[in-house]
Amino acid sequence: MTHSIRQPVDGTIKGDSPEQFSLFSNTDTEAAETAANSPPTGRFSNFVVYVDESGDHGMQTVDSNYPVFVLAFCVFHKGHYCEKVVPALQKFKFNHFGHDHVVLHENEIRKEKGSFKFQSRRHKHEFLDQLTSIIEASNFILISCVIDKERLRDKQEHLSNPYHLALGFCLETLDDFLREKIQDNALTHVVVECRGTKEDNELELEFRRICDGANRQNKRLPFEVVFADKKTNSSGLQLADLVARPVGLSVLRPGQENRAFDVLKRKFFCSGGRDNAGEGFENWGLKIYPASESEKPR
Repeated sequence: MTHSIRQPVDGTIKGDSPEQFSLFSNTDTEAAETAANSPPTGRFSNFVVYVDESGDHGMQTVDSNYPVFVLAFCVFHKGHYCEKVVPALQKFKFNHFGHDHVVLHENEIRKEKGSFKFQSRRHKHEFLDQLTSIIEASNFILISCVIDKERLRDKQEHLSNPYHLALGFCLETLDDFLREKIQDNALTHVVVECRGTKEDNELELEFRRICDGANRQNKRLPFEVVFADKKTNSSGLQLADLVARPVGLSVLRPGQENRAFDVLKRKFFCSGGRDNAGEGFENWGLKIYPASESEKPR
């Protein structure tokens, strides 16, 4: 049974009022790091992956204002996710809306649609600052691929599916990360949002093809795809939705101020491990395809 929640009569986010809940408390970074490097105790890995996209994956038309397709994998340690990330996001919603049934969508927030009608510019900045702080304080690994559709078309690869290309890279890199965390003998679930029966069937077929051995190492990958309904109020999917577009903009307009990406840079899977966070992620945790002639593949 589906239940609906009535929004406030004025349809605006409530601002300038004391917060009911502090977002994070008693965060033990050292304990979280230790848990993240422990082998799984059952048949499921210690990590869960939430996936979202930005841009159109079709090749029939290319939007000159946003000619890229971005796929973003947010990889969470399950303990940290359920004990820290989910409660923080729920508290954020209670503080701003009075309930937790609002689903955070980057597009609606940016365009101030639906529930996201701010009372002032200051109020919007405060809202975004707090949301950015949650992303910054949340421990997750970011793996992403940006497909340059114009360059792809120039390479006569117009029949390629940008989503499938990006999926292959992200799954291969996810395998690299999980092997590093001693999780490669356990099953990891990859959660994606439903897009439609045809699209979901095509995605599942490609996902299984890659995991069955059509990948860089020609090996079976221990992943299983989970399709979540668009109405699912999943904290992980909402965070994935919030990070995808800033990644795309960092590639399209590298000289433009991008505070969200400045935070995300330290989340990327990188070549130097935790000590090198924020560096060494290009062509590692972040792949741009097709690569420019000057770039060498990993």
